[in-house]
Amino acid sequence: MNDTTATSGPRITPPGPALQPQVALATSLHASPGVYALLLGSGVSTGAGIKTGWGIVRDLVRRAAAAQDPDSADAGQTAAEAPEAWWDEHCDGELGYSALLATVAPNAAARQAVLAQYFEADEAAHDGGEKVPGIAHRAVAQLVLRGTVRVILTTNFDRLTERALEDVGISPQVIHRPDQFDAATPLAHSRATVIKLHGDYLDLQSRNTVDELGTYPEEQARVLDRVLDEYGLIVCGWSADWDHALVRAIEGTRSRRYPLFWSHLGPLGEAARRLTARHAATLIPGMTADEFFPDLVRRLDALDRLTDAPVTREMAVVRLKRSLPDPVRRIDLFDLVDQTTGQVLDRATPEKYPLNGEAFADSARGYRADCDTLLHLLTTGVFHDDGRHDELWLRTVQHLTRTRESVPGHYRPGLEALRHYPALLATWTMGIAAILARREHFLARLLTEPSFRSPFNSRQPVNPARYLNPADVLSDPSIHDVTRADNGNKWIHPQSPLLRGEGREPLRSIEPNDAAYETACDRFELLTSLVAVGQSDQPWPGMYLFASHWGHDEHGLAATIAHEISPTWPLIEAGAFKDVENAETAYKNLAERRNHNGQYF
Repeated sequence: MNDTTATSGPRITPPGPALQPQVALATSLHASPGVYALLLGSGVSTGAGIKTGWGIVRDLVRRAAAAQDPDSADAGQTAAEAPEAWWDEHCDGELGYSALLATVAPNAAARQAVLAQYFEADEAAHDGGEKVPGIAHRAVAQLVLRGTVRVILTTNFDRLTERALEDVGISPQVIHRPDQFDAATPLAHSRATVIKLHGDYLDLQSRNTVDELGTYPEEQARVLDRVLDEYGLIVCGWSADWDHALVRAIEGTRSRRYPLFWSHLGPLGEAARRLTARHAATLIPGMTADEFFPDLVRRLDALDRLTDAPVTREMAVVRLKRSLPDPVRRIDLFDLVDQTTGQVLDRATPEKYPLNGEAFADSARGYRADCDTLLHLLTTGVFHDDGRHDELWLRTVQHLTRTRESVPGHYRPGLEALRHYPALLATWTMGIAAILARREHFLARLLTEPSFRSPFNSRQPVNPARYLNPADVLSDPSIHDVTRADNGNKWIHPQSPLLRGEGREPLRSIEPNDAAYETACDRFELLTSLVAVGQSDQPWPGMYLFASHWGHDEHGLAATIAHEISPTWPLIEAGAFKDVENAETAYKNLAERRNHNGQYF
């Protein structure tokens, strides 16, 4: 019997993209390091507080309107809310970044002075984390550090990309004037080259207006054509709306030896649609630069872990000891510690460590197990280092604080606070290593420099002596399920014996004597509490408060530290205290509280 509704074969689903474009990009980059160039536009710097071209337009219109009508308090703000209307009423031609800048600053020197205010961080901006390398810039620096990217094209005038590279120890070749192109080191022979297509904001030859952006000098055009011909291209934060010479250069590229990937947040403009269609670009929509580049670095790290043979804790420590004194192996040391830190962060997810329920004991043990190799690296490194790698150790704590950057939906406070346990373990073990190595200058930096902005309050940065206080990080009542006294009773300050126990093994090769280790722990807890009291009046709880640890006479621990306080005391010299008076006040405060409350405060 014939059934006209039946089909003669299996139904076939039309083909579609099998993988996310981010996956294709990461796979291509991992397989071909060094053959992709970046093209960075203003969107890469907006997260760092740098205005886009349109943002500068609105601000310049605001300033011009305020100057034109000085008797009106609202003139500037009103004009900024409707800049096109203000321009139509007071000026000729079409409003745009180039036209406005050409009007308010008719020559290159004047434009330089006008633009400087938008790119240079004053004290307030620096303290607020603006106009300094942002998340995207730091992730780009990681791409260069790992050898994935060697050539960066940018239309930005700021110097944030260069500064981010310098922060990870890379001195890039920067080209921003036409006369520099022919004299530059060949791109293939330079570890990092930043080509600033429109110049530097301090360069009188920077390119801003429509006329200036219409063509490139011959030397610049020749190098640009070579990059576009020989390299794959990853575009991020660039609209293609204003940069006509660059659009024509990309349009005129005949070959496409490697793919074009284009990351964009909002809809593409006409010029961008034309370019992506001409070169069959892979589009990566809906991501800011601060999201796109860190995501790419994480995917590349994951691919690295697939190709690298597993490294045992002992092998990792041996590699660290070999690299530590050798300046040639500085990058190997950085990669070893950075990758091990990344493994800890990759595992610190809500899926593995629930933020609700009764998971405190299991989570505390899990975090400690995940940190084991890292803690051995950090203690060995800090103890044997002569100070040249201090930035690496501090950077590790800074990275570990990221486990609490986001605000979860529903959570148990004790489990949410426990997300900083890896950072606390790292700080504790490195602090003890610094005590044992007599490196208390580094200890002062460890307790004051890595910052954290809580997502729950005004996001004012605080230092480790405050945000890693064990009374906060290990605040859940279930902590007594993790540690008990030998007689089975609860500890008065359970955080202290827990941390001393968990930190013992990473420090055993450095200090095999248990009594000496306990003495170092006492000193670390007391010094850290002094810094904490000096900063926030919140001491750390600990066994150092017990009479047998604090001491009874002038030779006891507390009295010894009180006698050490002087202008040459390492914690004062390194900035943990403003001066002797500040340190003595903190000591007096702590001692009075301890004398009044005993070991119970």
